Amino acid sequence: MLNDFQNVFITSVRFEEVVLNLLMAFFCGLIVSVIYRWSYNGTNYSPSFVHSTVLLAMITALVIMVIGNNLARAFGLVGAMSIIRFRTAVKDTQDIVFIFFSLTVGMAAGVGLRLAAFFGTLFIGGIMLLMSRLQYAAPQKKDFLLQFQSSLPEEDPSYLPVLRKYCKKHNLVNMQAIGVDEMYDLSYFVFLKNKNNSTDFIKELNQVPGINNIRFFFDEEQF
Repeated sequence: MLNDFQNVFITSVRFEEVVLNLLMAFFCGLIVSVIYRWSYNGTNYSPSFVHSTVLLAMITALVIMVIGNNLARAFGLVGAMSIIRFRTAVKDTQDIVFIFFSLTVGMAAGVGLRLAAFFGTLFIGGIMLLMSRLQYAAPQKKDFLLQFQSSLPEEDPSYLPVLRKYCKKHNLVNMQAIGVDEMYDLSYFVFLKNKNNSTDFIKELNQVPGINNIRFFFDEEQF
């Protein structure tokens, strides 16, 4: 029993195992970084974060190997980490996911579960890429705000056929006179038949005589 207790404080790792674990951590971290680059859709892309995902996997693997089953080293690591204050705020939830992803594959490689690290990286990474390519979380709304300037003839306006062609619904929500040339600033809520045709819709509307200053808002926060 005493020997079992002493073994808790003793750990040894062969050199070959250290090299293989670090190489696997590097390879898996590299895959994670590539997946991050391919799936990132934001505006605050950071090359340093991409590098960090690779290094984080390797550092985590090394830390796991250093600790092993040694309780003294584990408590020492906890004490060292407690005096470090991390002040970097992670703005994107996806970045947090990739941090944990890199940590996890590093831990798996560090304990010698290299197959689990490799196939886990491929499987989870494949799911991430699939969700990104399919735009799984993209909203399905097709209603937008359309604003433009036009005169108002007594008969049907010339732009109405274009609205009927591309929109299921088009409701006039605001009309404001501008200048002295009988021009009006018009605002429509439009519900497109196919939101992928929004570019064609604007191009065709722009060709209608008497239509000026077309504005098309995709995000309701811009209204």
